[in-house]
Amino acid sequence: MTFEELRTRWPWRPIRNCPGRLVLPRLEPPLSFEMLLGMPCSPQAFSSPEAKDRILVWPLQDGGLIAYEQPDGRLIHTLNTSAGFSRKLSQLGITLSETNTL
Repeated sequence: MTFEELRTRWPWRPIRNCPGRLVLPRLEPPLSFEMLLGMPCSPQAFSSPEAKDRILVWPLQDGGLIAYEQPDGRLIHTLNTSAGFSRKLSQLGITLSETNTL
């Protein structure tokens, strides 16, 4: 799975002042990672003093997904180019362990 494949599959919108980062508008029903990617997956979970919500991360071949888990369980998904993904993970203080990418 690539950034471009996911970008064209869903109605992403650019995040203002965040080059290389897109957000998925609220959809009904809410989308899980499995629904978004079209396959079973187990994203890595993190907490960060830079974010109020739990952070779920799934690397892609050329970027990655970062989702913020709201108190009601809904996920706010962001799709990131390689540069946007690296920059945001650094801002959040997150270091990924070795994982398989799509």
